[in-house]
Amino acid sequence: MQPMVTTLSSIKAPVAEELKQFEVHFRKSMQSNAPLLDKITYYIVRRKGKQVRPMFVFLAAKLCGPIVESTFVAASLVELLHTATLVHDDVVDDSFERRGFFSINALWKNKIAVLVGDYLFSQGMLLALKTRQHRLLEIVSDAVKAMSEGELLQIEKARRLDIKEEIYYDIIRQKTASLIAAACQAGAASTSAREEDMQRMHQFGEKIGIAFQIRDDLFDFGSQDVGKPLGIDIKEKKLTLPLIYALRQADAATRRHIIHLIKRYSEEDDKVQEVIAFVRGSGGLEYARQAMYRYRQEAFAILHTFPQSEVRQALEDLVIFVTERKK
Repeated sequence: MQPMVTTLSSIKAPVAEELKQFEVHFRKSMQSNAPLLDKITYYIVRRKGKQVRPMFVFLAAKLCGPIVESTFVAASLVELLHTATLVHDDVVDDSFERRGFFSINALWKNKIAVLVGDYLFSQGMLLALKTRQHRLLEIVSDAVKAMSEGELLQIEKARRLDIKEEIYYDIIRQKTASLIAAACQAGAASTSAREEDMQRMHQFGEKIGIAFQIRDDLFDFGSQDVGKPLGIDIKEKKLTLPLIYALRQADAATRRHIIHLIKRYSEEDDKVQEVIAFVRGSGGLEYARQAMYRYRQEAFAILHTFPQSEVRQALEDLVIFVTERKK
């Protein structure tokens, strides 16, 4: 029996006022004197997502100490650099939609989108430097470096389709988990928390980031809770955990056939459906789901080293939310 998923509004409750203040702080951090840039950043702010990463920043900060001005800097820094990577990702992936809205490159073309991403990166760095938050800048810069390395490793391995499970975890630890880990660690660091607390929150965030990515992998193969179009990862030749497990369990002939389909026919819907059916029939979805729950439990174990409080419960509920989400 899986835990009940709490609503985002109730999860936000312990830091609701701070999140409202953060919206003003974040809008100011994106402002520009260039009219076109200001128009684009206004568009970005209007189509913001669930703000999961700022929630992790504020809840982690409040778990370790009082929320202070540097916590708002930490949240803005994380969100600026996260937004920059999304803008650049849409260019790299040639994607024209994000969260149901047109992407920046769809509306203003690739050159402008790349420059907008560069602007957001520089704004994040300047924000940290102007407020002398060098530790926060170091934490988030390490995450962006890891994200770039993870993406490049995934591209390299996708060419040969030879990803083993340990390589898969290396990729998602860098590509996805690093920024959630940085959000939690930066929240703790903003309160002048002890180094031990910062490291615990980093480890907590990394576990959640890995579980978060496995949840995303599961969407690709569909179930009653599909949250994105089926087969997107297959079409992009990404070897996700359910597929890696399915290939490992298959006989040599079947494995060669499935890899051939992914290499040569990943744009053909009927072939993609064949791969999806293969994974569904292999036990790959259940294997990945159990891995996700294992990482979630490891995150809870770290979280439970902190005293019980309303904030700790909100963090636990947020973890359940991101791993049981429907999209």
